Amino acid sequence: MRVLITGAAGFLGSHLCELFLSKGHQVIGMDNFITGHARNLAHLAGNPDFTFIRHDVSDFIFVPGHVDAVLHFASPASPNPASPYGYTNLPIQTMKAGALGTHNALGVARANKARFLLASTSEIYGDPQVHPQREDYWGHVDPNGERSVYDEAKRFAEALTMAYHRFHGVETRIVRIFNTYGPRMDLNDGRVVPNFLKQAIEKKPLTVYGDGQQTRSFCYVSDLIDGIYRLLLSDEHNPVNIGNPTENTVMELAEEINRITENPAGIIVKKELRLGHDPQRRRPDITRAKTILGWEPKVSLAEGIQKTIPYFKERMSQDD
Repeated sequence: MRVLITGAAGFLGSHLCELFLSKGHQVIGMDNFITGHARNLAHLAGNPDFTFIRHDVSDFIFVPGHVDAVLHFASPASPNPASPYGYTNLPIQTMKAGALGTHNALGVARANKARFLLASTSEIYGDPQVHPQREDYWGHVDPNGERSVYDEAKRFAEALTMAYHRFHGVETRIVRIFNTYGPRMDLNDGRVVPNFLKQAIEKKPLTVYGDGQQTRSFCYVSDLIDGIYRLLLSDEHNPVNIGNPTENTVMELAEEINRITENPAGIIVKKELRLGHDPQRRRPDITRAKTILGWEPKVSLAEGIQKTIPYFKERMSQDD
């Protein structure tokens, strides 16, 4: 296949480029570097099957030649209000990537009669009142809250994707991505894994916000990318959760990271939450992925954290 991957210089996009190339496909990567980094793609330079186009997906997308698949991963995704790259500090760009970007990427797919895969998110479930979250759950989302620019952009993107499927007959796929971690994560992402790893590597106390009993389900990046690839090749047009169903409290994660890194500094608890409407529970029901894709995660949390630490140490040493 010849595939277009938007958001190619991001955490997930760069791993997708790598996977498709490893399977013998041709890849056109597209990114405007608003949150992505050229270093994530540096190892692909010189690969004759890889082409990069610097472009903002909010503007009309032109790709010379035929493409067989379009994977739309372009969007700010960090919830970190302290980071200039967090979606609360890029609200208009986030909404445009979800709305105009999805529209433009779908246009490429339609023009080429190509398969289209949308990167959606578990955030469309909001602070869920159903647990674990199944794909037929409509969600519990504040459309005006601090997180709404990201949540609603993805919800709109899903609706537009299904409209193109129903009205134009585009072959569409929707993946709802749950918490994912691994090499090439942004160190200032603002989510708990990079926050804790940075503090642990520096032998500082890990900062837990709230009571630490809010839960997340952490999926290692190689497992997620495998699930996305399987979904693209499947015949399933309805949304599919891809994530690890093993649920951990934030406090348990902190304790595990301190154990793995042998960090003696312990944990500090701050009662306030970093961002309003922080979901209290998050766990995917992956029955659909298991049944349709034959997929389930293989990498345990401890193994995944150990695989991620060398990358964080290298990046932190470069930033010093």
